[in-house]
This record gives sequence, C-alpha cells and structure tokens, in this order.
Amino acid sequence: MIVMFEAVGLFVLGLVLLALGGDSIVKGASGLAQRFGASPFAAGLVLVAFGTSLPELAVNLQAVVRGQQALALGNAVGSNAVNFGLTLGLAALAAPLLVRWRALAPLLLVLLLGTLAVIGLGLDGVLSRGEGIVMLLAFVAVVAYAIARTRREAPELQDAIAAFAQTQTHLGLNLVRVLIALALMHLGAYLIIGGDGLWSLGASPAAAAGFGSPNAAIIGAAMGLSPLLTGLLPVAIGTALPEAMAAVAAARRGQGDIVVGHVVGSSLFNLLIVIGGMAAWHSVPLPASFVRFELPAAAVFALMLYPMLRGDLRVSKREGAILLVGLLGWIGFEVLMLLR
Repeated sequence: MIVMFEAVGLFVLGLVLLALGGDSIVKGASGLAQRFGASPFAAGLVLVAFGTSLPELAVNLQAVVRGQQALALGNAVGSNAVNFGLTLGLAALAAPLLVRWRALAPLLLVLLLGTLAVIGLGLDGVLSRGEGIVMLLAFVAVVAYAIARTRREAPELQDAIAAFAQTQTHLGLNLVRVLIALALMHLGAYLIIGGDGLWSLGASPAAAAGFGSPNAAIIGAAMGLSPLLTGLLPVAIGTALPEAMAAVAAARRGQGDIVVGHVVGSSLFNLLIVIGGMAAWHSVPLPASFVRFELPAAAVFALMLYPMLRGDLRVSKREGAILLVGLLGWIGFEVLMLLR
C-alpha cells in the first residue's frame, strides 16, 4: 500500500513537472525561432499545432528507452482519443468553439486516413521500419501543407496565431527557458514512467510483476492493466489533463481555432511522429486487439469531429457533450474488455 501511494504521488508530481516544462519549452522555442528569423506567424503555427505534444513525446521517449514500447504505443493512441473526448469535449462545454481555420478540416481528414492506414499496415501484426519512415515523411508533408494553406487564411486568424507565439526574443533568456524545460520534462517523464533507483532495496514490485517501469506500472498493475492499457488509459489521461485545463481557459477567451488546432495537430504528431518514429527506429509489434479496437476508436473520434468542422465551423456545447460521452463510453468498453 505504501509503495502504491508513493507511485501515485510521484506520478502526479511528474505530471506537474511535465506541464511546467511544456509551457517553458513553448515560450523558449518560440523566442529562439523568432530570434533567428522566423516570423511570429510561422512560429505560432508550429507551436499551436504541435507544441502541446512535447510533454507526451518526453513520456514516450522515456518509455521506449526503458523498453516499454507497448506503453508508449498505448499512450500515443490513447492520447488521440483523449484529445478529442476530454480536451475538446470539456473546452466546448465551457464555451462553444468558433473555428475559422479552414485548413483544419483537411488536416483532420489526413488524421483519419492516416489512422486507417496504420490499421491496414498493422494487420500483419507489425509496423516495419520502412512504414515508419513513410509516416515521418508524411508528417513533413503535412507541416508544409499546413503552413502553405494557412497563409491563405483570413488575416485575423493569422494575427491570432502570431499572437500565440508572442514572447521575448532575448537569446540568453530563451536558452535558459529551453534548458529548464528539457530538465523538467525529462524528470517529469522519469517520474511518470518510473525509475528503479527510487527503490533502494531489491527489485521494485512492478519489476517483479514483469514491468520495466515502476510508477506507471504499479498504478497499471493495481488496476489490472497491461503495459499497453496502462499507456492507453491512466498515462494518456493524466498527461492530457494540463492541456485540457488550458483548452478550457482558451475556449472561454474565444480562441476556438487555437483549441481545435491543438487537438488536430497534437493527434497528427502522435500518429505520424511518435508511432512512426518508434517504427522507423525499430519495428513495432502491434497486438491484434490494438488493431481491432484501440486504433479504430481513435479513428471514430476523428470522424465524429469532421462533420462539425465541415458544417457551421462551430463546435457547440451539445457536440462537446457528445465527444465527452463518447470518451466515457470508450473507457467503459475498455474496462468491460478487461473484465472478460
């Protein structure tokens, strides 16, 4: 019981450090980019779309380094479902989201098609290195498309994206910001995934149970979860909570474009960079249940948002409630599958 409380406490502390590090690296990266000639618009576009994924990337890198590919895989796909159901659902419930960013609809379609493609590629039970490299190249094409397409958007939208990146451009300040952010995210990811060094006597209970990463694994084991489901549920939900709170605040400020841009961009990053990068580094085994249930669930969430963006370009409170109920239904389904 004491070990469980310690694991939960370290897990929560890790989430706090990740949130602080994520905020610091967004500011630091924006300041450095503008210092070296990037326009506030270009810096803002990249940060809006992909900046919030950096803490999750830190967690997944820590998991991969510790040999926990299944946990990293579950976190990447689970984060996509949570992005739509929790982050976007709560934000729309807080205030209806007006979306002027018309490039988001085709990017969402790319996310849907990319998820279906991974399902197809995973039918043989593995994502190969060649397939991972193709996914990384696809991400480069997505970024190029997003920049080119968004440059043709309304001036007020471009101004809002540029405003998101506004920060001091002092070189020393931003180098310190980035260094602090990297340290915080590394330590936060270490505390979430866990470190054997936190237990001085013998092997940790999680290690004895067959996991290589104590803190997240102890929590997952207590819930009866495999490493894949540990990444899919508690880790994905935990790492999404700070982003969800930030999205609620942004929704109340009328920044619907920023909120939806975060969700779509972060999900593309998780799919193409995190999963694609894992496969490009080393072939990734894809469990049959993961291909049949979890990946299709992520595709369904993207599909649910598509008509909302293709219609009146507005995510209403009712639609936010539908997304949130969908997430709860998915979690319930996973729990029922676990109990069978």
